[in-house]
Order: sequence, then structure tokens, then C-alpha cells
Amino acid sequence: MIDWHVAVQTGTRLLRPGPQVGHDEAREVVEQLRELSRLAQGHVREFTGMSAEEDPAPATIVDRPGWIRANVDGFRVVLEPLMEQMADRRGTGLLSGGAGGVVVQAVGSRVTGMQVGAILAYMAGRVLGQYELFLPPDPDGRAPTGRLTLVAPNIVHVEQELGVDTRDFRLWVCLHEETHRAQFTGVPWLREYVQDQMTQFLLASDLDPGAMLDRIRDAAEAVADAVRGGEGNLIDAIQSPEQREILDRLTAVMTLVEGHGDYVMDAVGPEVVPSVQQIRSRFQGRREGGSRLDRTIRRLLGIDLKMKQYAEGSRFVRRVVGEVGMDDFNKVWQSPESLPTHAEIKEPDLWIDRVVGPRALDTSKANGA
Repeated sequence: MIDWHVAVQTGTRLLRPGPQVGHDEAREVVEQLRELSRLAQGHVREFTGMSAEEDPAPATIVDRPGWIRANVDGFRVVLEPLMEQMADRRGTGLLSGGAGGVVVQAVGSRVTGMQVGAILAYMAGRVLGQYELFLPPDPDGRAPTGRLTLVAPNIVHVEQELGVDTRDFRLWVCLHEETHRAQFTGVPWLREYVQDQMTQFLLASDLDPGAMLDRIRDAAEAVADAVRGGEGNLIDAIQSPEQREILDRLTAVMTLVEGHGDYVMDAVGPEVVPSVQQIRSRFQGRREGGSRLDRTIRRLLGIDLKMKQYAEGSRFVRRVVGEVGMDDFNKVWQSPESLPTHAEIKEPDLWIDRVVGPRALDTSKANGA
């Protein structure tokens, strides 16, 4: 269904060049990012109280092509087994077996590969870092738990564009990404839960030709709406009703983990990142800016929705920690049932009442928390 080789080729061919730095400067950036990722680990563990992975490896530093290749590897780990299951459900038709089906699949997989590559090329110029949940097995056959990746040219580009202190900015980014490492290594069930929700979402695709035509029409309307400046995006347009229900759960947990990362990177404090307020102010302005074309692409791909998740999730964490403290907030990681729903993220008191308990809420308020 997707030609991954074409995806990598297309993505790397469409990449914009990164900032021009000398060999020695590039080496210094890589060394400092590794050092700061280790430093951030201790700050995150102390501030959050999460029992994260002991003595994890420093961050893996990549360039933009390296980020594309890493993400394609992750997509293959997650998607290829699902594609085999979906192929078994197709039945007869152009996408089934036979010579005609093989031709359609070959052409379609290359087209889809080019589409994936184009999206990855756009994202590869924006992403500062990520915690990669899904990796190919090690040579010994064991599946890695995850890997923290930082995209060096993008970090350098943004810090130059914002005119901020380079060490502060790099540590600030590392704090966010190391929080994700703490979440997914310190909460044993979280990685499997996210993967299970993703699997359910993909397997819930409606393969009926009539339904697929409806999704295509919805996608075309979403494109037109995004160009006009509306809120339409392709993610919403191509979902089946069952997928919308699953995506609500997946979005809720990702809003939590992204918001938690945003909260920690700011709340660790000026003693760790002295210019944190300046960095946040300038970075937020950059998030909201861009050309009209850039804003349209962000809406279309759902990137603006992700930015909204950062803000909503951060407000939820800040409110809960302010009301009941970090220890009671960490009850959010007890089980999938303790995760906040969409409604609870918008109204944190609902989550506190359900998971922490109204008595704990009243006590903390009485103590001036």
C-alpha cells in the first residue's frame, strides 16, 4: 500500500536546506545536545517524581534526512503488520489478487509513497525532537523500548530565528523531550496503550467502495475549507464514525503527554533555564505565525490541532498540579482508566473528583495549594 523507498526518496529530495554551519560548529552542537539531554534527565526525574528509565542513553542527534529515515522505519514497524490484516479483508475487486490488482497496487503504492514523502519533507523542517516509540528490532531480535531523537539543524535554525540564548534553548527543548522519555519508560502500560489505540484506529478503516468515495469527497471539502482559512483538516475528513470514537481516546492521551511535556519544560524553573520566559514568549509567537500558505498546510495536516493539544494539555496539568500537587497528579499514570477524557481535560475538576477524589480537592484548596 505504501512504497517506503519512494517515501524516503521523495522526502529527502523535497527537503529544504538547513542552516549553514561549519564542521567544527556542527560537532559542538551535537556534543552539547547529548550533554544537555543527560542533564535534562535528572531535572525531569526530580521535578516530576516519575521513576523513569535508569541511566538511559543520551539523545540520538540526526539531520533532516535522518529524521525522515527514522520515521519511515517507525511507520513500517507499526503499519506493515496492519496492512497485511487489511489486505486479508479486501475481498474481490481491483485491490484484491490477480494481475490487475497487482498493477493497481504497484502504482498506488508509489503514489502513496510520494504523498507520505512530501508530508515528511514538510515536517522534517519543523520538528525539533521526538521520542520514537516504534523502532525496528535490534540485531538480537529484541524490540527496543524507544529512542529520544533531536533534530540538530532545526534546533539551530529556530534559536537563530528567535535570537535566544543557545544553551538555554537547547536545554529547554531537551526538557520537553526527556519528559516524553520519562512518560513512556516510567509508565509500563502507556506505550502498549497508545499502540493499541493506533491499531484499532487503522483497522477500523471502512473499505467499502461507497464509503471510501464519501471519505474522498470529505477530504476534498477539507482541502477547500483549509484554503479558505477554515478549520477543516484531512484527519477529520477521512475518519469513519468508529474511528472518530477511537481518535477521541487517542487524542486525549496525546494531549496529556504533550501538555505534560510543555508544562515541565516551563515549570522546571529559571534557575535551570534562566531565559525561559523570553524563550516561551518568542517561541509561541513563532508557532502562531507563518505565511498564509504555511498556515493552510498546518491546518490541512492537523498541525494546528497539535498546537492546541499542547495548550489544552498544559492548562490541564498546571491546574491539577496547582490544586492537588504533583504526587496526586501522578495518579494520572496509574492505568488507562485514570487517563483524562476530552471533557476532563477541558474541566480538570471533573478528573480530580473522579481519580483523586473530591475530599483531596477540598483539602488542598483549604491548605492554599
